Amino acid sequence: MTKPHREIITDPAAWRGSDIQNDDSWVLTLGNREIDEIDRALASVKARNVAVPFDKFAFELPSLSATLGEIPHRLEDGLGFVVVRGLPRERYDNDECALIYWGIASHLGTPVSQNARGERICHVRDAGKSLADPTARGYQTTAKLEYHCDLLPVDVLGLFCLRTAKAGGASFLVSSLAVHNVVLRERPDILDALYEPFHADWRGDQPDNETPWYTNPLYSYWDGKLTSRVTTRFVFESVVRFGEHLALTERQNEALDVVHEIAGRPDMRLAIDFRPGDMQFVNNHTILHAREEYEDFEEPELKRHLLRMWIALPPEHRRTLAPELAERYRHVEAGGIIKRAA
Repeated sequence: MTKPHREIITDPAAWRGSDIQNDDSWVLTLGNREIDEIDRALASVKARNVAVPFDKFAFELPSLSATLGEIPHRLEDGLGFVVVRGLPRERYDNDECALIYWGIASHLGTPVSQNARGERICHVRDAGKSLADPTARGYQTTAKLEYHCDLLPVDVLGLFCLRTAKAGGASFLVSSLAVHNVVLRERPDILDALYEPFHADWRGDQPDNETPWYTNPLYSYWDGKLTSRVTTRFVFESVVRFGEHLALTERQNEALDVVHEIAGRPDMRLAIDFRPGDMQFVNNHTILHAREEYEDFEEPELKRHLLRMWIALPPEHRRTLAPELAERYRHVEAGGIIKRAA
């Protein structure tokens, strides 16, 4: 494991929500010209019966592609997140939205597998599951999800909003770099614990010939960059079904509590007004996200529904990870989960 980083991070990504809540530089608003380009690209792939997966050359966006090409830089060297807004969601059915979403994402990088079934677009909606189920993933429930990054060291988390919930379900972002800064100022005594190995539950998605758990530190510092792997407590607690030796230590428990307490402070977080048609892209190495518990509609066609992608950035924009993360990154195909053999 890497040595703890004991200096304050001053990167643009080390923001506090209170500092940027009135800053809309992270919103990329589509105009009529960009939407027309998207419509032409969509019509082209449909006319040619092009199905997912396809590359950016199959979804041509002559003008918009240059703007989209700047997003990886904004994710890695800017605030760490971007919301693409303005797509008229009501104009498209769900399948068309998925094609558009994939086409946009292909101009940022390469979508990768998110589970052992090899799915690259996952449906974030209530599947009637509970976090008490050791094979359930958080996105399949209506439960509150505390601040976390997604399962593995994938570069970018992408979300496309198809429909919002009846009530609740608000989304929040927090800079994990800013959280680290607060730990350094207020609780330097627990800093070392954040760099220790934490055992986490694969929740049934481990690749073939892998143990059903994996090990990561919550933070690592390598090649001048701080990377976070903070995740939800239930992933660390359910791993004890494979042995008590995998349980959190008292020191790790306290460290995790401190991180989540800091992340939950009102001045740290940024509330995201997620609207139908919005596409959110987040640097999964530097930004934590959370969700409130929500109440859904009874009618299936009205239920809260997001599409999710994990995206590997092009090599020129991809950070160098610490050895304990880099080995797993290579093993799971640029952060994605290897599809199991049939």
